[in-house]
Amino acid sequence: MESTPAAWSEADSFLAETLVGPDAELEAALTAQRAASLPEIEVAPVAGKLLNLLVRISGARRVLEIGTLGGYSTIWLARAVGSEGRVVTVEAESENAAVARASIDAAGVGDRVDIRVGRGADVLPTLVGGFDLVFIDADKESNTIYLDWAAKLGHPGTVIVLDNIGREGEIVRDDSDDPKVIGTREGLRMLGEDARFDATALQTVGAKGWDGFAIAVVV
Repeated sequence: MESTPAAWSEADSFLAETLVGPDAELEAALTAQRAASLPEIEVAPVAGKLLNLLVRISGARRVLEIGTLGGYSTIWLARAVGSEGRVVTVEAESENAAVARASIDAAGVGDRVDIRVGRGADVLPTLVGGFDLVFIDADKESNTIYLDWAAKLGHPGTVIVLDNIGREGEIVRDDSDDPKVIGTREGLRMLGEDARFDATALQTVGAKGWDGFAIAVVV
């Protein structure tokens, strides 16, 4: 099969059907997000499952998410931390947070999720540290701010996942004037140069196009 965006999406659908399967609560969260006209930038089902597995593999019980949107990835994370765990998720837009709150509650994990509304740069300094896993999926221009706080609010062994690092391959351009590309490059450079992190990154193709994610551990 030729490698095209349509083929990537078809393969992604096959993987989701085979390894994730139908999920009424998650599908309801997406329906609510679409009804509220939120942007369709949530993680793909296979990526949501990956986040869930990373929490479980690492044994994380306190999870920080930066960028809630409609709560789709939050539900994946909240399920993974278990009944005794906690997810703190930061969302800049109050309208998004309201949609997320309703969907998270409807999914039966509302008691595990604390939604903080405000800009990440303002909210993060108010949080108490000790997070075991941090998922960063917000404005790319602030990646270095978020990574700095992920290290400060984490501990040795904290897992950090930085989403959307592929940027359709534009990350190779050191002359890009796209703030999202610039922010992504700066975040990747920080992960590579800052002694607090040990990191790698993977490109991905799928329903979300040509993208990828970085994964790091706080050392």
